Amino acid sequence: MRRLILSVVLLCLCAVFAFGAEADSLAQKNTAPAKDSVKQVTKSEKSSGGLLDALYPIYPDESIAAGRIQGGATLSLIQANTEDDALNILIGDVYEGEGYMFTVQMFGGYFIKDALAVGAHLGYSRTWFDIDFSILEDIADIKQRRKYVSNGFFAQPYLKNYMKVLDTRNLYLFNETSIKVEYSYGISQTDDGEEIDKTRNKAWTIKAGLNPGLCIMVLNRFAFETSVGLLGLSSSVMEIEENGEKRSRLVFNMVNFTINLLALDFSLVYFF
Repeated sequence: MRRLILSVVLLCLCAVFAFGAEADSLAQKNTAPAKDSVKQVTKSEKSSGGLLDALYPIYPDESIAAGRIQGGATLSLIQANTEDDALNILIGDVYEGEGYMFTVQMFGGYFIKDALAVGAHLGYSRTWFDIDFSILEDIADIKQRRKYVSNGFFAQPYLKNYMKVLDTRNLYLFNETSIKVEYSYGISQTDDGEEIDKTRNKAWTIKAGLNPGLCIMVLNRFAFETSVGLLGLSSSVMEIEENGEKRSRLVFNMVNFTINLLALDFSLVYFF
């Protein structure tokens, strides 16, 4: 009888141990896929990020941090004149010519968030030239002296986004999206030796474009920026008056997808 009771107790203990081992193995099987799923979710979350997620963070004391103010000025002057000898062109000669294009502008912006500034440009431009030339001398013998002068004023609100692609506070990439509204007026005078013709023009122009560029911090809070036009849309309305009598109206639109590397924009910027 005692042997029977002892045998039953041993069988019960063996059954308990076997059930416990099986429960542990099932628990391990059930928990292993959960860990793998967590790893897979983490990898998927990392792979879903884009280029902007890989940029370095902006610190509160950086020049492009939220709450900062930027301001600067741009000055451009292009001047040309002929030498003593006549300049031969394909259809004639330029005996004497001189002129310039001058532009000055000031701008300022406020960083509404890290690396994102909202601001505006305000500027003035002036163009003047005086040319004495001859066209088709062997056929029509057209000789004229032409003078032209124009003045323009413009306002250009912009949205400027900086990108910190390197772990440094001295170099940033940026893109400026802007809309430019410009008003200009000018007068052109042509003298062929017999009569003088005068033409007056007034124009309104609206331009929208993208200007990617590079910002280099030269000194503390003082930077040098250069940019180039990448894409532009423009619409102009021009009124022309000839000799105070004849008037005409010209409307034209332009889409520009070219990059002009010879028309770089240089600016000095200070970050407050």
